[in-house]
Amino acid sequence: MPRVSEEHLERRRQQILEAARLCFARKGFHETSMQDVFAESGLSAGAVYRYFKSKNDIIAVLATQTTLPLRARMTELIRADPLPTPDVLVATLARHMVANSGPDGPLRLAPQAWALALIDPDAAQYVKEAILGLRDRWYEYTERMRDAGWIPADADIHAVATALMGVLPGFILQHLIIGDVDPETLARGIRTLLPYGSPDA
Repeated sequence: MPRVSEEHLERRRQQILEAARLCFARKGFHETSMQDVFAESGLSAGAVYRYFKSKNDIIAVLATQTTLPLRARMTELIRADPLPTPDVLVATLARHMVANSGPDGPLRLAPQAWALALIDPDAAQYVKEAILGLRDRWYEYTERMRDAGWIPADADIHAVATALMGVLPGFILQHLIIGDVDPETLARGIRTLLPYGSPDA
């Protein structure tokens, strides 16, 4: 297949995904119909179904894509020199999440995808892969904290990484649903719980 045709197909695919993302962010997965996606994308039903056989297929792909920028930002931060302290790391990531969770923000889809994963095996596989990708970054960060002497040398890396993994999902749920938390509040809490290497330690 000529390269130009491949690029055209990928542009169309991304056009559909972006249209669906906007619809889902505004109305939610359940209230959005494929007709909404057709209208938002400006494409016919046949054109959309050429790329995705169902709404859940679109959701599954978006669930994976949603976390990629966050994972890339986290990778950049945890491989920096000097290593950011836990409070600085979570605050920076939380600010990224807030910036991408407005009315049309992609991170608004994350909690919806988590809920869908509980009842749809196909979506669950995509969501699981996305979560494991993020957790791998926490493993790497935990190892670097250990090497820096911020946590005990014999610390259970698995336990620490899985505990830290819960911080940002908890933050985004509170931010989206309750609305009374911000990155700086999160940083203060982390600084109190994990003082190793922080400026006030």
